Amino acid sequence: QVELRQSGGGLAQPGASLRLSCVASGRAFNRCAMAWFRQDPGKERTIVAALNRNGRLTYYADSVKGRFTISRDNTKNTVDLQMNSLRSEDTAVYYCAGDVNAILSNVPTTLKEYDYWGQGTQVTVSS
Repeated sequence: QVELRQSGGGLAQPGASLRLSCVASGRAFNRCAMAWFRQDPGKERTIVAALNRNGRLTYYADSVKGRFTISRDNTKNTVDLQMNSLRSEDTAVYYCAGDVNAILSNVPTTLKEYDYWGQGTQVTVSS
């Protein structure tokens, strides 16, 4: 069992930066691939970024490549999302997610692969 607790987010102006953090409880964190998803009201939840169990393999949605960075610290059970050069279209509720069944060489990118979810954090980019 893994519980995920998110922090960070809030309101930012276009071009600014925000950082999201996710702390996991439980002993399975090191076995989890981790990801950040986001969701607009009335729309499907979509993947933003993901990384494998040891953090050496990453995936980024095209819309955030070069602007967002996902990272993890397996000694602290944390996964972060650094968001730079924010745009209005980045406005959404962001969710941390964990896939406890992922193998080391895989970076899961679909919603259904993830077993555990954080509570969600609002990110609003507006001038």
